[in-house]
Amino acid sequence: MGEAYKRVKRELVHEGAIVKFYADYVQLPGGKIAKWDFIEHKGAAAVVPVMENGKILMVRQYRNALDRFTLEIPAGVLDSKDEPAVKCAARELEEETGYCSNDLEFLISLRTTVAFCNEKIDVYVAQNLIPTKQNLDEDEFVEIQECELEYLLEKIFEGSIQDSKTVSAILAYNEKYIRNKK
Repeated sequence: MGEAYKRVKRELVHEGAIVKFYADYVQLPGGKIAKWDFIEHKGAAAVVPVMENGKILMVRQYRNALDRFTLEIPAGVLDSKDEPAVKCAARELEEETGYCSNDLEFLISLRTTVAFCNEKIDVYVAQNLIPTKQNLDEDEFVEIQECELEYLLEKIFEGSIQDSKTVSAILAYNEKYIRNKK
């Protein structure tokens, strides 16, 4: 394991709205060159919005990659690589749920698919929610659901909720804010 891996070439294959797809050529220990896929993502933020009654605001939306609806925590892509994730989380909270908060606390950082993508999602917990107005993007259609934590945990462990950021965030929230407070 002491030998180094070295990227010798990176070619842009396709640039999409959210990601760039590259072919990377990497020199392996021993000298052989391998071609690996790499997806560059500018980053994202997500939020676990907790209502005064303890319920968590979730968004139900259609996901093309799965060809089905999913139940997720609110999230979105950073406007730029330099945008603070907490600012993105606050924006997405209001856009998707119609609530804002001045009480966002960092929860966890996630790397969603380390084998081929550099996407990083910083997740925050929002409390003391203030009703405002939902402001969805023109291609965004979401339904808001208030859910009990126990219901979300049940859906995670039965396999109904599979979205990695949602699974990780709900489990981390339960551990940090609920189990450790008992």
